[in-house]
Amino acid sequence: MSIDTLDPARFRAITRWGDLAKVMDGIRAATEAGLSVKINMVALKGVNEHEIVQMLEWCHGNGYDLTLIETMPLGEIEEDRTDQYLPLSLVRANLAERLTLETFLQDRRPARYVRIAETGGRLGFITPMTHNFCESCNRVRVTCTGMLYMCLGQDDSADLRAALRASESDELLYNAIDEAIGRKPKGHDFIIDRRTRPGGIPPHERDGRLTWRRLPSPAPLARVPSTAPVRASLRSRLPRDWREPWSGSGRSASQASP
Repeated sequence: MSIDTLDPARFRAITRWGDLAKVMDGIRAATEAGLSVKINMVALKGVNEHEIVQMLEWCHGNGYDLTLIETMPLGEIEEDRTDQYLPLSLVRANLAERLTLETFLQDRRPARYVRIAETGGRLGFITPMTHNFCESCNRVRVTCTGMLYMCLGQDDSADLRAALRASESDELLYNAIDEAIGRKPKGHDFIIDRRTRPGGIPPHERDGRLTWRRLPSPAPLARVPSTAPVRASLRSRLPRDWREPWSGSGRSASQASP
């Protein structure tokens, strides 16, 4: 769940429409259903940086993991939030002065986790700007319209719905996935600076914090690992009704759940 603040008025201002009470009702329902809950918080300088410790205490007090995220140059917004960029390296250093941060073996997730000795809970840091995780990224995104995006920082994509409709077998779909994963870039193009004003945005991500400028796409990976696990995972998530023409639009599955 994405919650950048525990203050209802500030939550509505950040989200531009959100109702914190409804979000809390959803978290309680998920907890009562026995689901594991993880809270994502985008750290915004001058907006919610003073709430990070409070959020940490609330999350760990309720048994939730907390992941802090650096604001990324994504999203179609009218304002420029360059001044709100807060490096998590500074946040981590400040927290280390007040709490005991214990590191442990990391897996291939984008977040780097520590354990807070005083609470026993986990705290993650997603740092696409100060220390990107591109070298270990194993993530792709499938939208509700069947577009496969290999990187949030690139707009390159593959149309999986077209492959599904073109054949009753899965061969074309597997070929499309293999070809797309082969184009997965070495890194993203996120840049935050004052020299570039708002420009284009990735079409698959419209709820971010900043706009971004596009640089030449990095070269693809020199050695592409086996795509069999990716194909199996994606195939299990694709609805069969994509074989039928449909022109709707909506949020991607990854936007619906953090």
